[in-house]
Amino acid sequence: MKRNKIALITGGSRGLGKNMALKIAEKEIDVIITYHTNKTAADEVVSEIEQLGQKAHALKLDTSKTATFDKFFEDLKDYLENEIGDSKFDFLINNAGTGIYTPFTETTEEQLDDMFNIHFKGVYFLTQKALNFLNDEARIINISSGLARFSFPNSSAYASMKAAVEVFTRYLAKELAPRKIRANVVAPGAIATDFGGGENKTNEQKRTAVSNATALGRVGEPKDIGGIVAFLCTEDAEWINGQRIEASGGIFL
Repeated sequence: MKRNKIALITGGSRGLGKNMALKIAEKEIDVIITYHTNKTAADEVVSEIEQLGQKAHALKLDTSKTATFDKFFEDLKDYLENEIGDSKFDFLINNAGTGIYTPFTETTEEQLDDMFNIHFKGVYFLTQKALNFLNDEARIINISSGLARFSFPNSSAYASMKAAVEVFTRYLAKELAPRKIRANVVAPGAIATDFGGGENKTNEQKRTAVSNATALGRVGEPKDIGGIVAFLCTEDAEWINGQRIEASGGIFL
């Protein structure tokens, strides 16, 4: 019997990652999510996915610590072989991350290193190690930010790493083409989640500024992003490769 395709989503226990996981499950794709510390939240997402009729599993992962990646993939392989009967999966969504809102003049070396380790080095080497487990014709979807195109104060460290991820994604699309692996970027605008201390949910001054600068006149919600990532996991998106899809409601046009 042909098995369902499988997606691995880093940071899938809350916010954008949770919405991506549920939307991908609605496409009849089985889902593995990673979580950093909140196992309870991750288990709740697993339960919601299972209620949709798909297999789901949660694994602990700190994407800033590359030394843990080999053990992570051993655990992933054990799950896949024991539960699925196959060590391969089909979609890698590099979503996990956090943010800082600090002026360039006050950003410390430690803060910059944190952003680098989480958003670029971690993505780079997790993807590299995932290649042994990805099927040919797989999809890689990296989550960037609208801040890689436009500038909002106090985001220089975070946005610079996202810009690096966008260049990296184009190289993935080129260098993995012999295996027919597609690689694309989804770049959300300001989304009302707990990310970065929840600024986009609670800072009314920023929310007003974002809304006024956005053609559709509001701050984004997680539901605005998950369906786009899910679409990129379908056959309808098989000819999209090496592209950046911004989902920002039309900010700073």
